[in-house]
Amino acid sequence: MAEAPQQFPSVVDRYFTRWYKSDVKGQLNEDYCILQHSNRICVVTLAECHPVLQSGKNISSISYQISANCSRLENKVSGKSKRGAQFLTELAPLCRITCCDGDEYTIYSCIRGRLLEVNENILHHPELLKEKPSTEGYIAVVLPKFEESKTVTEGLLSQKQYEEVLMKRTSNPDS
Repeated sequence: MAEAPQQFPSVVDRYFTRWYKSDVKGQLNEDYCILQHSNRICVVTLAECHPVLQSGKNISSISYQISANCSRLENKVSGKSKRGAQFLTELAPLCRITCCDGDEYTIYSCIRGRLLEVNENILHHPELLKEKPSTEGYIAVVLPKFEESKTVTEGLLSQKQYEEVLMKRTSNPDS
């Protein structure tokens, strides 16, 4: 009798805590997932039910150019204290995703901290956002201030709370 192969948790499940922000800026179903590592680094990704991932949309472009004077690609970080990193607030835009049907989504950071890195791979391979949203298709890496690292998740939902929000949505599709 052959034994079933043992399933091990993924790297994300093993080392990161998932936090969620739902309906950001009042936009229905525009949810984000924040992966928080034990060293307090946070990875901003799209939640599984974000419209870009849900409705079979094709992504035509992704832009880190937030305004005429602000591009997240120009973020240059150096040294132990992460000098030169752009500081983000909870509602700071990270990038804009444009779909082939003309829909445009602005992705926000959801947490306060220094922008360490943006994922330039998704500029050339936007399909990574849909295929591997919590690994190679991440949006950005943010480092909260040390003093705020314990409180950074106060406005976010735990995995269980987020699942409850999703259950309410499916049972109440009109709201």
